[in-house]
Amino acid sequence: MPENTQTTLRIAVAQSTVREDPTDADGLRASAAEVRRLMQEAAGEGARLVHFTEGALCFPSKVVMSELGPDEIGPSDWSKAEWTVLQGELDRIAVLSGELGIWTVIPSVHQLQPRPHNSMYVINDQGRIVDRYDERTLSTTKVTWMYSPGEKPVTFEVDGYRFGLALGLDVLFAELFTEYDRLDVDAVLVSYATTGMPHHEHIEVQTRGHAVTNTYWISLAAPADPGAGLESGITNPYGQWTVQGPADSTPGIAVTDLHHAEVTQIGRSFRSKTRVRINS
Repeated sequence: MPENTQTTLRIAVAQSTVREDPTDADGLRASAAEVRRLMQEAAGEGARLVHFTEGALCFPSKVVMSELGPDEIGPSDWSKAEWTVLQGELDRIAVLSGELGIWTVIPSVHQLQPRPHNSMYVINDQGRIVDRYDERTLSTTKVTWMYSPGEKPVTFEVDGYRFGLALGLDVLFAELFTEYDRLDVDAVLVSYATTGMPHHEHIEVQTRGHAVTNTYWISLAAPADPGAGLESGITNPYGQWTVQGPADSTPGIAVTDLHHAEVTQIGRSFRSKTRVRINS
């Protein structure tokens, strides 16, 4: 476990607008401007870390990106994306993290040949990108037409708290959360895009289930998406929401204080011993 250097850690989870066209430079700038505004709100609330949803800068549509489209879905033509604008906005977000003295976890597309990663960047309170997590599971559409999968879990530490990262459909796979349990995290940051579709209530159920099963905190960052049936929120190790984003699905933040819960270590010790016993 990371050394307990601080009793509590205040974090913020954002609920923000998701746009789907990476060829739209103005749209990318608008998304980034909203991200920076929410960062400032989080810092104003005393948060040490702010966590954003999948697609916070852009969630590229398979229709927009298809080299055969828009009427036929095929391999994505990533040369259409406004990469210079996207990188420039990510750089501005990193600079603001340093100015505010706040850690920022923000998903974005990570440029790579022949296909990019769907990624989460970890920006420290000095304004430097210190790590990156690449989505491992990927939907059928993502893995067939759009992205290269990631290969490993990622953890990082802030003020004595260890965090794991999960992105997109990772939330459906219990084994990824068990893996983070074995890596001794205090919390997992889950970023999930609803892509304008309804009936995402099950994601809330699964998030709370992963939290209570592994007795750690989970922050779920979701879009500001009316009708999706999902809001951002942070659940404690008992699977109870301690805070949630605006119920009307408007952009905003929700803030809570994490603490090192005794139940985390009791549960983790029991699970570890039991796994050894049943697998011996």
